[in-house]
This record gives sequence, structure tokens and C-alpha cells, in this order.
Amino acid sequence: MPAPLLPPSREAIALLPLFAGLQAPQIELVATAADATRVLPLLASERWLGFDTESKPTFVKNEVSTGPHTLQLATLERAWVFQLHDAQCRAVAAQLLAQADVTKVGFGLDGDRTQIRAKLGIEPQSVLDLGIVFRQRGYRQSVGVKTAVAIVFGQRFTKSHKQSTSNWANRMLSEGQLRYAANDAWAAIRVAQALGLVSGAR
Repeated sequence: MPAPLLPPSREAIALLPLFAGLQAPQIELVATAADATRVLPLLASERWLGFDTESKPTFVKNEVSTGPHTLQLATLERAWVFQLHDAQCRAVAAQLLAQADVTKVGFGLDGDRTQIRAKLGIEPQSVLDLGIVFRQRGYRQSVGVKTAVAIVFGQRFTKSHKQSTSNWANRMLSEGQLRYAANDAWAAIRVAQALGLVSGAR
């Protein structure tokens, strides 16, 4: 039996060159019914999408999360950040997540699935957790997006603690929040492509 593969250490990752993420012109906010209706045909026609969610953090013991508050979907070129306070945005998000012919790829998706069931009332279909893919390829330690980017690209994916713990339930998301959310989903589909899972064709 081959020895398990070891991911790079946190210290080694810190020395790597920066992974260049999407910038504002490549990120679209989907916050209204009109936005959601417009982007549905585009995203529904994709075969693969990067996928992630964000929720307002809970800081009080026994506080129940009302998330997810955003859903992020990404192609190899762009990303869309859905705010889920609008009923039509929730309906379109649910439709895309339930669409079996669109494979959604991400990291650590068990928690996302649980919250999506509660929030959107659907069971996500065709979801591929890339952490499982890395485990199948010989990595015994958990591999998240930062480690995966280091493994496949030799680059450092940065995640701002300030953004991760910010209020994702806000009606007005900052540019920093949008970049943070979008790049989690975009990095996932880029990693999936590097692993030979995504051809890039629709």
C-alpha cells in the first residue's frame, strides 16, 4: 500500500507566490428578481460550476444560523454571488442546485448541504466535494481550497479572516466580501480543471 501523500505545510504555503483571483469586473452580484431571471439561462447551460456559500457567523452559544445568506457559482471565467434575501434569487439558486446535469464542485460541502436543505428546501444534486477527490488520490489529511491551490498550482490562496467573519446577511455587501465569496467558488472550479475533471466546454 503506497504511503499517504503529505500536503504542504502552512509555513511552506506562506512562501508561495500569490494566486491571482477574480477582480470586480469578473464578479456579478445577483440581488434582485430581475438579476436572477437574467442569469438563470446562462448558468443552467453550464456543465460544471464552482460552488460555495457564505453565512452570517453565529457568536452566541446555541444560536441557530439562518444561512446560507449567499450562494456563489463560478465558471472558469466569471463568478456570480447570489444574495438569498430575495424570493426569486432563492428560487433560481434552488433550481440551479437541484439541476442534475450541472456538476457543482467545491470544498467541505457537508455543512453547505445541510444549510441549503433548511433554507431552500431542496437536496443539491450533482455535487462533487473536491476534498474527497484529494483523499481518493492519496491525501489522508483534509485538503481545503488553500491547500489544494498550493498542491496543483504552487501558489498561495489568501482568505481574509475579516471577510470570513463579516456579516453576510447585509443587504449591501462590500467589494471585499464579493471578491472573497466569488474566489472561493472560482478557485474550486480552477482546481477541478487542473485535476482533469473539467474540460471547459459546456
